[in-house]
Amino acid sequence: MMYAVKEIFYTLQGEGRQAGRPAVFCRFAGCNLWTGSEARRGTSICDFCDTDFVGVDGTLGGRYEAQDLAQLIASCWPEGMPGQPLVVLTGGEPMLQVDQALVHELHDQGFEIAIETNGTIPVPATIDWICVSPKGSSNVVQITGHELKLVYPQRQAMPEQFIDFEFEHYYLQPLDKSYIATSNDDDNYVQQTVDYCLRHPQWRLSLQTHKITGIR
Repeated sequence: MMYAVKEIFYTLQGEGRQAGRPAVFCRFAGCNLWTGSEARRGTSICDFCDTDFVGVDGTLGGRYEAQDLAQLIASCWPEGMPGQPLVVLTGGEPMLQVDQALVHELHDQGFEIAIETNGTIPVPATIDWICVSPKGSSNVVQITGHELKLVYPQRQAMPEQFIDFEFEHYYLQPLDKSYIATSNDDDNYVQQTVDYCLRHPQWRLSLQTHKITGIR
């Protein structure tokens, strides 16, 4: 199988439970909730997406077989870095492409594997860290994992819908209003998220620290 990859880069994880941890990000091209076309954003399930996942023209983007992709990811990890290396498989929707062959190759390279998925496709149990981020009216089938990270507020995906899922950690992340046409200057999604977490301590606040600090 050939994997279509938008970009690969080394940075700090910016969100959720592992925020601040060094990782190689592998962003797969394509998504099942939005085509990536701005003309279709308003009618998509995920109309607030803040990521360019279209094509294979980003840094180290291309089409790779499993072994070649795993070796390329490994080459991005600094030589001599202590501790187990981490790779974050993201997108778009990585589960449109991620399979056991790639998981095997990445484990052979010594990586701990994390995935950030919308949860509409089952994730292999061999993935080391499963982060599910439900989007809108989509049907979430991956109801177990390590981290549930919900963008808030979403009219069709409110926190109450997910409290019976089986995750170790629950995070609310304020909606970035700069990516939605229906927002206005009076919408303070950060404060709304803080208020919800204060009233419902099962949920913790996740901020997009990579945007705050200006790192990739």
